[in-house]
Amino acid sequence: MSAKLPEVLGTDEARALTEDFQKTLNGIRQEVGKVIVGQAGVIDHLLITLLVGGHCLITGMPGTAKTLLVRTLATALGLTYKRIQFTPDLMPTDVTGTDIIEDDNTTGRRVWTFVPGPLFTNILLADEINRTPPKTQSALLEAMQELSVTVRGTHHQIKPPFFVLATQNPIELEGTYPLPEAQLDRFLFNVILDYLDTEDEMEVVDRYTTRVDIPEVSACTTPEQILKFQWLTRQVPMSETVNRFAVNLVRATRPEDELAPEIVKRYVQYGASVRATMFLTLSAKARALMMGRYHVTQDDIKSLVLPVMRHRVLTNYYAESDGVDVDEVLTKLVEQIDASKQRAKAS
Repeated sequence: MSAKLPEVLGTDEARALTEDFQKTLNGIRQEVGKVIVGQAGVIDHLLITLLVGGHCLITGMPGTAKTLLVRTLATALGLTYKRIQFTPDLMPTDVTGTDIIEDDNTTGRRVWTFVPGPLFTNILLADEINRTPPKTQSALLEAMQELSVTVRGTHHQIKPPFFVLATQNPIELEGTYPLPEAQLDRFLFNVILDYLDTEDEMEVVDRYTTRVDIPEVSACTTPEQILKFQWLTRQVPMSETVNRFAVNLVRATRPEDELAPEIVKRYVQYGASVRATMFLTLSAKARALMMGRYHVTQDDIKSLVLPVMRHRVLTNYYAESDGVDVDEVLTKLVEQIDASKQRAKAS
């Protein structure tokens, strides 16, 4: 793949690639909009996940069109799509695939043949991932991290692009197996799929209760193009000032760090890791590119703090007793950093 890509962002080929990206992005949004009403912010976060080459955890109430959104996005992207409904009796081989014994007609002997599981796709919807035991969750997380699965000691590679969109229901906790913090850290984003506003909900009711025809979604890109767009995302330049801002912002989530404000020291038990810093900067590059810019600003960083870090920062019992959630802590952290910058400029 690298031989087909320009080496420098300023070349004519690279400029053509960025123009192609903007046209493709607009096409994807239009195609998804044929089926999905509202949720523009969530759609953008899913596209950023794709551009970064990461994975996304979607938390939403039942009936918020999580499955429909992912299926529509996969069609618009021209990618293969599979869905796994996670249940307590799901086994790792149900996800990864398994070896079976078959007769070899040429030799007359029996041989082991690998039958790929639903993991071998471009986009995988892991529906209600917290309903399956940790052993099965681990099989999925190995594929997310290594782009491979291990069956009977043999590694099988997953062809990129590959990204997992996992969903979980925030209200039904009985019979679930919550993802450990170390496994949550593998997800680029934790996106909250909230209820629609009044006008969008009116549009959904009108569209799906009075119309018979179902809009057809067309593919706007190919797997090969997406791999080029992922390369392009990493070429977006970031100044040292913005880079340091991202590093200091993540460090400020750690209560033992000298940069941590009082709200973090009081309510946070564990802050975000270095992986959060890398994901925050990569996501900011993707956002800048989607906004039509070829440089990253501090606003790009700040706008992605919540989806990148809400599942990486662990609050303590003081936060629980005071009714303070992690989103509130992170929002106030960003506000305090902005206020400190304003005071520094004024002085």
